[in-house]
Amino acid sequence: MINTVSYRFDNDKKILFLKIIDQRKLPERLDYIVTADLQQIYDAIKTLAVRGAPAIGIAAALGLTAASSNYKDMPSAKFVEKLKKDADFLDSSRPTAVNLSWALGRCLRKVADSAKMSYSTEKLWDVLFKEAQAIRDEDIKMCRKIGENGAVLFDRLGMNVLTHCNAGSLATGGCGTALAPVYVATEQGKHPEVFADETRPLLQGARLTSWELSEEQIPVTVICDGAAATVLKSKKIDLVIVGADRIAANGDVANKIGTYGLAVCAKYHKIPFYVAAPYSTFDLTLSSGEKIKIEERSADELRSFSGRDIIPDKAMVFNPAFDVTPYSLITGIITEKGIFSPPF
Repeated sequence: MINTVSYRFDNDKKILFLKIIDQRKLPERLDYIVTADLQQIYDAIKTLAVRGAPAIGIAAALGLTAASSNYKDMPSAKFVEKLKKDADFLDSSRPTAVNLSWALGRCLRKVADSAKMSYSTEKLWDVLFKEAQAIRDEDIKMCRKIGENGAVLFDRLGMNVLTHCNAGSLATGGCGTALAPVYVATEQGKHPEVFADETRPLLQGARLTSWELSEEQIPVTVICDGAAATVLKSKKIDLVIVGADRIAANGDVANKIGTYGLAVCAKYHKIPFYVAAPYSTFDLTLSSGEKIKIEERSADELRSFSGRDIIPDKAMVFNPAFDVTPYSLITGIITEKGIFSPPF
């Protein structure tokens, strides 16, 4: 299984380096970014070198740890102060995925609790590192459990699944969220087949989902986003499974732009529509999806394709990265704790 977020030490084990797959380069090249520089870590999250809500959370936690390894010689009070400032900076990189702020907040709380015990800076850093490792290790286990809980759906509904964007091992610390049931079912000797929306404008489905599934020898068919309704009608799709970047208390789900339209089409064609996400993706402070802040990305992502301008300069561009799917369109939410069914 692909390890999209990891780390390494320098030879003297003084500086920790965040190591991530540069997903902007896939599938043409498998390149890695190895850095302990805060600005580079921020840029990697902002520009989608690392993406997917769980992977962003892990990268932020390990990235904060890596950047702070540069100032372990500070007095402990100054270290905690600088850590909070760096965490706020990383948290500002992307607003919609809740795992980013969740992971950073968890790390800061752990360090703050330890600081009350008059720990040295070196020991505070060790606490931070262990917490970041725990976030990664827990995600690996959560992904596996999501896969086990979701794999039973294939026995009941069928083997043809449609997905949107990328919610596999590239987007998490483990085997994914939306793709986890596919991986686990395959291990169990079942034969799921995946239809993947290309997911414009950055083609995460065409570039990433198809790449990682192909690497694992799992059948995958890429379709353009506009073909989803036709495929739901004509290709005997048995169920839809997508990931999530934030889930409100009532079950409304923010996910990659295009998810809402896919849910509407699935509802019309009476095809079960599932969301797969770890419990950390739930934001119980928000009563509904109307409260979720939706990231709007650069117009340049739409204006050009393969290095060529495709939109006239005078034309305006609206480029939201996510949309919100109302809970009423969702059949169930697959988590590590089980499958939640309405009413959420």
